[in-house]
Amino acid sequence: MEIYHGGYCSIETPKIIEGKYTKDFGTGFYCTGIKEQAERWAKRYDTPTISFYNFQMANNLNILHFIEMTDEWLEFIVNCRNGVKHNYDIVIGAMANDQIYNYISDYISGVITKEQFWVLAKFKHPTHQINLCTKDALKCIEFIKKEEVKK
Repeated sequence: MEIYHGGYCSIETPKIIEGKYTKDFGTGFYCTGIKEQAERWAKRYDTPTISFYNFQMANNLNILHFIEMTDEWLEFIVNCRNGVKHNYDIVIGAMANDQIYNYISDYISGVITKEQFWVLAKFKHPTHQINLCTKDALKCIEFIKKEEVKK
């Protein structure tokens, strides 16, 4: 399967770098199976670039795959955004875009209920993310090429 990473440069040898901001599925190297989404990610930067990878999942890894947005997906994101660590090598599922993240923040702080969250949580674009959380998971991808994106 071909997957993509959008950023400010090509990344031929991905690494897991802990950032100061918590993300949907925790620390890791984030990719997507949707090229247009990688383009949107890349366009946030002055030199938008997409890195292309061949992705072959290994059977011996601990993988969590959210087929759709569920209460379990929501709670997992809330935990990760609150800095709770998990033991998965790879996590796959929909991403909480900026608008959805605001709703998650409101849910975390008790401003809205879980039921209200689901009424508000509608995407304008389909989203998809693959978080490679461990060094073993990074072995599942092989760099193919890079492509610069026009803003």
